[in-house]
Amino acid sequence: MREDGMYSWRNPWFRWSVVSLVSLTVVSILVGFVLLPSVHGDFTAQGLWASICRAAGVPSEWSQAPSGGQSVPQPTNVVLERSMARAGGNAAVGRGGTLALNCTMCHGAQGMSASSAPNLAGQYPEVVIKQLADYKAGKRASSIMEALARGLSEQDIADLAAYYAYLPKARTAPTTYDESLPALVRVGAPMRNIAPCISCHGGVDQKLGAPWIEGMPRDYLVEQLRAFRSGERRNDSQAQMRSVARAMTDAEIEEVSAFYAGKASAGGER
Repeated sequence: MREDGMYSWRNPWFRWSVVSLVSLTVVSILVGFVLLPSVHGDFTAQGLWASICRAAGVPSEWSQAPSGGQSVPQPTNVVLERSMARAGGNAAVGRGGTLALNCTMCHGAQGMSASSAPNLAGQYPEVVIKQLADYKAGKRASSIMEALARGLSEQDIADLAAYYAYLPKARTAPTTYDESLPALVRVGAPMRNIAPCISCHGGVDQKLGAPWIEGMPRDYLVEQLRAFRSGERRNDSQAQMRSVARAMTDAEIEEVSAFYAGKASAGGER
């Protein structure tokens, strides 16, 4: 073998290849972990590991306790079944209406909230069942709702779900592709792993367990999306909403929330 062989540092081609490779690596790191993340409005430099996780599209911390020493709600253990979507059966609408008297202060006498609480009139029954079960088990945090749900039996929850599903629908203006839609509602953002809202939340299609959100109070929608994004709310099955909201900017959360809240102004069945 030659003394100044192909892989000898004295070989100019070898030196050029090594320098080029190192330079390309440095440039790639700067672009992937500094330049691209910095174009997002909510970007803050939090160290190399956070930048790597952001570029890879995964959270830098999988389990992060909220400030103040509060415990983090654990993921839901509710298994959604198609039978839950059929209001009726052994459920008693009239009894559910009596139980719902405890809910009127926040959710309205007819399931239509005058505050930032969610509207429940016409809501899918499996949505009400799942959320009440999560509150009861401490899987979704709310001092008021946890206290109210703790004393509910499975029959109570089924009756409440049947009652709210029976009420004149608050689904005032179903979302369709025939109207002007925000980009995240219509097509999502595939490069950021954000599915289109319309594919799960009614109007065009409804994923079992996904609530009808047209006409919901804007402040409620903003609050829940931010809670999913931060991991404060964790009762979404298979982290579906957390995966979506984690990549959303504040501006996108505001835009989507304003769009769905604005559907109530279109009028409709009451």
